[in-house]
Amino acid sequence: MSHHPRKRFGQNFLHDPAVIGRMVQAIAPRPGDSVLEIGPGHGALTEPLLERLGELTAIELDRDLAPRLRERLGPALTVIEGDALDQDIAALASPADGGRLRVVGNLPYNVSTPILFHLLGAAEHIEDLHLLLQREVVDRMVAGPGSRIRGRLSVMVQYRCRVERCFNVPAGAFHPVPKVMSSFVRLTPYRALPHPAANERILQEIVTAAFGGRRKTLRNSLRRWLTGTAIESAGVDPGRRAETLEVAEFVQLANVAAGEFVAN
Repeated sequence: MSHHPRKRFGQNFLHDPAVIGRMVQAIAPRPGDSVLEIGPGHGALTEPLLERLGELTAIELDRDLAPRLRERLGPALTVIEGDALDQDIAALASPADGGRLRVVGNLPYNVSTPILFHLLGAAEHIEDLHLLLQREVVDRMVAGPGSRIRGRLSVMVQYRCRVERCFNVPAGAFHPVPKVMSSFVRLTPYRALPHPAANERILQEIVTAAFGGRRKTLRNSLRRWLTGTAIESAGVDPGRRAETLEVAEFVQLANVAAGEFVAN
């Protein structure tokens, strides 16, 4: 029985065997790895992964596709029917594998950023992530200081992970053909954060506020949080703009803000 891609699920099914082969090569799955696939769809990537792993867990939102995957791929595949945003990612990690998952997926463009932040919330339980995303999203994830597209996503992903674009994927590799290009990206969460924040909630709010006024200087965009003098005490010029800052500088600002919050 054919399955018509559903726009509300953001379904664009990967079908190009050359691209799938490159993805498997980049993932380099090993027997015994604890792997979670998000959005297996028709199983184009699931099947070659299973051949190398022996078993695999997948989360599939489309309740029509889930039983077809089980029927075709058998008991070696565990399919969780539901939304990835509702899953406890840490609970899916195998204790036998040190409680750390390898995550792979072709994420729907319309919810890729929320799913990405959900996964990063469980980063201590994740070995690595190999994700197929809209190229524009990956462009922002890898953007360094000074880039005009550097933003909240760039900083918060780079705070938590090492980010590597593996390769770009043409629109024709999917059905239906999307209107945008894609990129396959590898995220490797740090075992020990290079620049740990004293309070990660405050770091997130500082980063959000700084980029919320992109054309503003930090003195203006962060005035709810920090005075110009406090920004200078973090070793940052209050006349700079958010996109020029390194991750470490955002952490310094957040740590000063956290100290003032505690003091008050």
